Amino acid sequence: MAYGPPPQQPGPWQQPQRGQQWQQGGQPSPQSWQQPPAGQGYQQPSGQPWQQQPSQGWQQQAPAGAVQGGWQSAPPAAAPEPEPTHYGDVSPDDMTWALMAYIGQFLVAVIAPAAVYLGKARHPFVRRHAAQGLNMGIAGAAVWAVGGLVSLMFPAILWLLVLFSAVIMGFLVYAARAANRGEFRRVPAVIAWPLIK
Repeated sequence: MAYGPPPQQPGPWQQPQRGQQWQQGGQPSPQSWQQPPAGQGYQQPSGQPWQQQPSQGWQQQAPAGAVQGGWQSAPPAAAPEPEPTHYGDVSPDDMTWALMAYIGQFLVAVIAPAAVYLGKARHPFVRRHAAQGLNMGIAGAAVWAVGGLVSLMFPAILWLLVLFSAVIMGFLVYAARAANRGEFRRVPAVIAWPLIK
């Protein structure tokens, strides 16, 4: 009696041994399956029936605007030109009028920047400061008008109006100091509504 594993026949799920023929279903085929020698990669013999063909199904499509050799994104939007912080030669008279567009609001509110904007805004430096001062004055007047009506029903709104006025005064001093140095500093749009250019 012999002991040991019985000899195995290659089934359709097993790889054949060297020298055996391979075909789907375990039947011999005209081509022999052999493992390449060590040190060489697999090379598909010419004339093999199973050569991989390019897929005709789903293919990644390049989006519109793509060019051969890489993806081309849309050109970036032109960034707005930064406003000049220094307007070159500014006369002391121009600096004084620009300063009055802010400081005058402590005395006559929105009338001061309106007078500077309409009367003395020939130089772009003065015009820019007068427009910003006028925008701050309009914002302050509008907030007080609406807030005054709302405070008739909710008296606590008055504290918000006082706080908003204090913030406007702080930015008036901030912008006035820049005008006195011959520079321009932008005030946030929440404080100076961009209505007048």
